Amino acid sequence: MKTMPPRREMIRAYQRRDASYDGIFFLAVRTTGIFCRPSCPAVKPLPRNVEFFNTTTAAERAGYRPCKRCRPLHTNGQAPAWVARLLQQMQLHPDQRLTDRELRTRQLQPATVRRYFKEHYGMTFQAYQRQQRIGSALTQLQQGSAVTPTSLASGFESESGFRDAFRRIIGQPPGTARHTACRHVELLTSPIGPLLVVATEQALCRLDFVDRQSSAAQLQKLVNNSAEPLFPGSNAVLKQLQTELDGYFAGNLQQFTVPLSVQGTDFQMRVWKALQNIPYGQTLSYGQLAEKINRPNAQRAVGMANHNNRIAILIPCHRVVNHNGQLGGYGGGLWRKQFLLNLEQQIN
Repeated sequence: MKTMPPRREMIRAYQRRDASYDGIFFLAVRTTGIFCRPSCPAVKPLPRNVEFFNTTTAAERAGYRPCKRCRPLHTNGQAPAWVARLLQQMQLHPDQRLTDRELRTRQLQPATVRRYFKEHYGMTFQAYQRQQRIGSALTQLQQGSAVTPTSLASGFESESGFRDAFRRIIGQPPGTARHTACRHVELLTSPIGPLLVVATEQALCRLDFVDRQSSAAQLQKLVNNSAEPLFPGSNAVLKQLQTELDGYFAGNLQQFTVPLSVQGTDFQMRVWKALQNIPYGQTLSYGQLAEKINRPNAQRAVGMANHNNRIAILIPCHRVVNHNGQLGGYGGGLWRKQFLLNLEQQIN
């Protein structure tokens, strides 16, 4: 079983509503019979009325029921089911355009959909669809398709409308864009919440947790920092990644084969390479990792390189802990670090 922090530390964490402890422990309130996440927004109970559990199963076995406000049985940041259905629809039928009227037939309010996509993707739902159609069109052009049939297959009402949208988004007309490199961005589901992933046609260049910071802000930063167009949607690399992540979280895969594209200083590259050499199910301290790269006095710099890692899980910075065995820091939250370590060490 995983080890919980000292009781005094857990009391401080839930009194501060510290979300970094979510998943590390759960607090149960004797006077109400419910159990919560440490970050629950409800009025905080007196410490004498609280007991702590390391899993939701243990809390339920003790007779407690889950809180309806913080929903401890649900993963933090999980996208609503209706979002997953919309994204699946767009993947299956990229040439179709879902209008506000069609959203209402699906019992969805257009304003709600617009607000969600604006917050999480940095663009409205209609803009998201347009970006995805243009990205699909670029792929078809790169595969040798002619402009006219591509425009008709992309869901645009006219070829001139397609050309205008293409030039506005890509920066050049469709006839000269066949050799334009692009990246695809997608939100993949996982047991620890949605993952923001970005890949070229050749390699994965980003895997991060959506709630590490605003996903819209992350997307905007990606757009600003590269000359390559960024499109919502999948490609072969991201499909391979989803398959391998499914196997990893099921406990059936220990070694990823997805090609990676990472950029950093010489020191960062050495640290990230050393991280990939930490065996599945094992951990190193920051000091041990520094020694691995022949920089024994660079523990602080090693920690900063870990923090700047933008391909989580596959470059396993979660396998680095403090010298005393405590978790240390983790950009995705300590609860995720504990989850990943438990998964790899088969602790249930």
